[in-house]
Amino acid sequence: MSATPTDTTGTATPTDPGTDPVLAAERAHLARADDCLTEMRTAADAVVDAGVDAWASERLGAARAERLRSLAADPGVPAFFGRTDGRAGEGTETFHIGRRHVRDATGSPVVIDWRAPVSRPFYRASAADPQGLVRRRRFGFSGGELTSYEDELLGAGEEGDGTLLREEIERPRSGPMRDIVATIQPEQDEIVRAPLAESVCVQGAPGTGKTAVGLHRAAYLLYTHGGQLARTGVLVVGPNRAFLRYIEQVLPTLGEVDVDQTTVAELTGRVPVRAQDAPEVAVLKGDARMAQVLERALWGAVAKPADDVLVPLGGRRYRVAVERLKRYVDDLRRRGRVADDQQRLHYAAGRERLAMLVAGDARRQREEAGGSPPDGEVRRAARSPEVRAFCDAVWPARDPAGLVAELLGDPAVLARAARGVLTAEEQALLHRPAPRSVRTAPWTAADAVLVDEVAGLLERTTGYGHVVVDEAQDLSPLQCRAVARRLAAGSLTVLGDLAQATSPWSPADWAPTLEGLGRPETAVRPLTRGYRVPGEVLDYANRLLPAIAPGLPAATAVRHDPGALTVRPVTDLAGPLAEVVAELAAGPGSIGVVCADDAVPGVARLLGDAGLPAAVLADDGSPAARIAVVPATLAKGLEFDAVVVADPAAIVAAEPRGLSRLYVVLTRAVSTLVVLHRGDLPALLAG
Repeated sequence: MSATPTDTTGTATPTDPGTDPVLAAERAHLARADDCLTEMRTAADAVVDAGVDAWASERLGAARAERLRSLAADPGVPAFFGRTDGRAGEGTETFHIGRRHVRDATGSPVVIDWRAPVSRPFYRASAADPQGLVRRRRFGFSGGELTSYEDELLGAGEEGDGTLLREEIERPRSGPMRDIVATIQPEQDEIVRAPLAESVCVQGAPGTGKTAVGLHRAAYLLYTHGGQLARTGVLVVGPNRAFLRYIEQVLPTLGEVDVDQTTVAELTGRVPVRAQDAPEVAVLKGDARMAQVLERALWGAVAKPADDVLVPLGGRRYRVAVERLKRYVDDLRRRGRVADDQQRLHYAAGRERLAMLVAGDARRQREEAGGSPPDGEVRRAARSPEVRAFCDAVWPARDPAGLVAELLGDPAVLARAARGVLTAEEQALLHRPAPRSVRTAPWTAADAVLVDEVAGLLERTTGYGHVVVDEAQDLSPLQCRAVARRLAAGSLTVLGDLAQATSPWSPADWAPTLEGLGRPETAVRPLTRGYRVPGEVLDYANRLLPAIAPGLPAATAVRHDPGALTVRPVTDLAGPLAEVVAELAAGPGSIGVVCADDAVPGVARLLGDAGLPAAVLADDGSPAARIAVVPATLAKGLEFDAVVVADPAAIVAAEPRGLSRLYVVLTRAVSTLVVLHRGDLPALLAG
């Protein structure tokens, strides 16, 4: 192995390319790659509209804009981060591996996309299994400039000491989440490159990179199945807007700009949320049984026809007998209640189909009499006032929000729909006074999911080819159904950690969640090697596992730093908190001061009074400040170079699964964790 030296801080020491011909050659190749990428952007920008027609011009413009976005320059991101030298006949074949494919004017590859099959050995090869490689080379960069390299002579059975790999992992985390293409490990790569048809559930302990793995899998699938997924789309679902803001640059950095990213709340946001349920009411509204109640309420409105219908067609009126009408309604109703969503006739489509069946009956009568009515005339008959009045009487049009408002506001309607499903006590919990109008109803977040469920019964929901859902351990059964409706026939990447489960629906294992997501056969793949969280911090947080996730294997850390953890008793937060944050702010990287939600204003005020430029992290998508005061309920999925946990006992006391919330909070630090407590640490942490 050969490498440039490193200084005592672990940062690659720049080397004079004049004294190291390898470094000089690699810098020259980097400059060539940058020039070629510039030429590719110039060529994409120069694409001329032939002016064939408006539609073609629009599509060309959209394709050109997307191509330019995918080739956008990022001065801090080098064109490549690694290189492989493999056996090729009697010689050696060299590939530079980067975030996107770069070619020269002749079309020859200058940099190979990390997702290409030829790049796989860069991530999978080892001295025991070199996979045809004689050398793997990693590069160190500073400000976009190549400063060092490290060789692993795999063909000779030599592996590196991982210096550059550790430097990249430990690099300060200021700003949004970065991609991990330079540091993907073999067990992560197996998940990233799983086939499109395969759904995957990643049980990932803190710092194992589960979120990054899920995003990189989306990027890999878009590269490998671009044509298919361009039609069906890819969706990323996160727990909150702050989380999405943190991860939003990962896929664009990898050249993938056309991916929808949203939260469950936004996904189901068909009504304005203005109120909040009591915890026990929210739990009941998220129960899977509510889907059955809603289905009964909807289909229970379908009535048996009571009389014949006279259908106008071609200047005459044709009588459709009530017995035939009953048969049409019964047949359609059965098709609307089948278990298979792909075969199910949705309610609104059933109403339209009923109108066409009635008009079709009149058409057959006219044909038997020697007539031949055209299709347009039959469609007009289906829209006639007589047929519409019949449909309104036996198959009334329904509005999702209106149905939910009626169900929750009328005890008699709820009792009919919930008979044998919900107890009388549960029905009483759900009841609330009927609103003056659906528009002004005091909708809650759980109500919005109910409304979305009804909308999915009324009409088929547009589905994506692949869905990535993060922090899935916290989804309610009805939220799982909302995600599943967006999946259609596609596949899933489910990401989460049972130890970080903080919702009242969180299960003890993944089976109920995967069942609710419609993919019960999905394999669960564990990630237990923590790359981001220092061992001292992870071991400290793992003390909580026997209480919050008994039987779940504890994560082990790859990195260790004896100075990473400080647990400090205090009598008052004010002085020590400002002192600790000021000391951390003197160094590089981001700082998250995490506290119970109701303590956020006070903590922000303490830091402001001390002259520290802290800002409260909000769930509105706004970027986090370098020193962020973080409500404990928003910490999940985020990372900071340094984390200060202020008053952990208050975090535990704030909610029923407070110990799980504290576990989340304790595992957000990449380099340093400071715990300030008033002598009332949980027993598992006090020893």
